[in-house]
Amino acid sequence: MTRITVTVDGTSYSDEVEPRMLLVHYLREAVGKTGTVIGCDTSNCGACTVHLDGRSVKSCNVLAVQADGHEVTTIEGIAVNGELHPMQKAFHECHALQCGYCTPGMILQAIDVLNENPHPSEEEIRVGLEGNLCRCTGYHNIVKAVQQVAGQDSPVEQPEGATAGVQS
Repeated sequence: MTRITVTVDGTSYSDEVEPRMLLVHYLREAVGKTGTVIGCDTSNCGACTVHLDGRSVKSCNVLAVQADGHEVTTIEGIAVNGELHPMQKAFHECHALQCGYCTPGMILQAIDVLNENPHPSEEEIRVGLEGNLCRCTGYHNIVKAVQQVAGQDSPVEQPEGATAGVQS
């Protein structure tokens, strides 16, 4: 066992963990952050995306011991004073979610996209989100929500014959 100390959503946690424990399992089982979803355990889907020191990572691809001494932000930690984060509001307003399974990871990745580029083009948004999979929405409204937060006035136009993938 290895002792780690991690700040999660502003609260410090110190726990003994197996060296092979994944961060996603630590967040869910030891810290109780069940909004971090276990999707594929292979880093393909992005459902488990969290922020590690302000950058998005797939927590099924990070060992808990690698987070020792670092700060993790989960979907539960992005609201401020009980107010939803602007990206959470936009996902709701733009109907950018259906089953909700991918939503926490998608929102955290979308925030990271805008942190890297506050005014991305539609294509840059789609490329920035391509590591996160959604099987329900077809991405149109997800991109629209990111554009809303970025302050872009024009809605996303669905290209004729577009598929459900992030890239058109």
